[in-house]
Parts: sequence; structure tokens; C-alpha cells
Amino acid sequence: MKEEQKKLYTLLVYSENVAGILNQVTAVFTRRQVNIESLNVSASSIPGVHKYTITAWSDEDQIIKITRQIEKKVDVVKANYFTDDQLFIRESGLYKLATEKLMENPEISRTIRRHDASITEVNPTYVIVMKYGLTEDIISLFRALDAFGCVLQYTRSGRIAVTRGKQEQVSEFLEEREKQNG
Repeated sequence: MKEEQKKLYTLLVYSENVAGILNQVTAVFTRRQVNIESLNVSASSIPGVHKYTITAWSDEDQIIKITRQIEKKVDVVKANYFTDDQLFIRESGLYKLATEKLMENPEISRTIRRHDASITEVNPTYVIVMKYGLTEDIISLFRALDAFGCVLQYTRSGRIAVTRGKQEQVSEFLEEREKQNG
């Protein structure tokens, strides 16, 4: 039997705002020996419900099992997995650059502009550059800046994503549950 190709999947998990749920969710990945690539947790548009955006490389079989296990958790409202074409995705990157090197080499500023990034702070020691976009755009700017030897620090956020549908699937789920309970 041929092994299924691994792809990057994004899970959107909605849960009650309860202490310990993050540990329960990440434990599902740990038990299945699947590494989490990025994790972003924030309040959702629904009061009292938090949204976890988790990315992981996996095959579809495994990601289905992980999603089902997460959804069985008591405080999880809904969990779904998606491929990149089903989502609108963004990330941000912060780059701390040596001011002296930036001032010496005008090509660094041109590189920042070519990558549609913006300088958000300048002082005698460092310059902060911010970039929003897809993961590969964030990494591409890092590689370009790093080649100049000017990067003092670099970090990127976890992925944030919304579905391409009209409303979040959790909203539909909650509406259905309300009808059944009402």
C-alpha cells in the first residue's frame, strides 16, 4: 500500500474559554506524533468561544482522526480541517535590523519596499520592519534581509485564517444546536 502524501493542513478549533483545553488539544497531536507547525489562539467572533488555528503536516487519514479526537473533548464546540485553498490566510513577520547596516546599504531599503514591508520604528541601534502576508512571503523577506547580514532578530506569528464561506462553520453548528435545544 502506497503511503499517502503529507500536506499542510490547517485546523480551526472552537472551544469554550476554559483553562487546560489548549493542553488537551495539543496532546492529541503529541499522541499521534504529529508536530504542530504553528498555533494561534484568540477570542473568536462568538462571545465565550475561543478559536485555535493550528497547522500541521500530515496525511488526510491522520488529520481526520486528529480532528475527530479533538472534537470529542468536552469543552470543544467544533473542529474542522482545511487545505490552503479553502481558507484566506495571513501571517505577520517582525524583523529587527541593525540601523548602521541599513544606513550603509541602500539595497536593504529597496528590498524592504520590493517585499511590500514597512518600517515601523527607527532608532540609532535598530530598525523594526513589519510584513503581512503568506508564510512564504514572510520567509522570503527574512532570507533576503539575512543575506545582507543585518538581521538582529526575527519572528513570525502563527497563521491566522478564515474560511472562504460566508460565515464560520461554527456559527452554523451553533445555530443548529440552538434550534435542537430550543
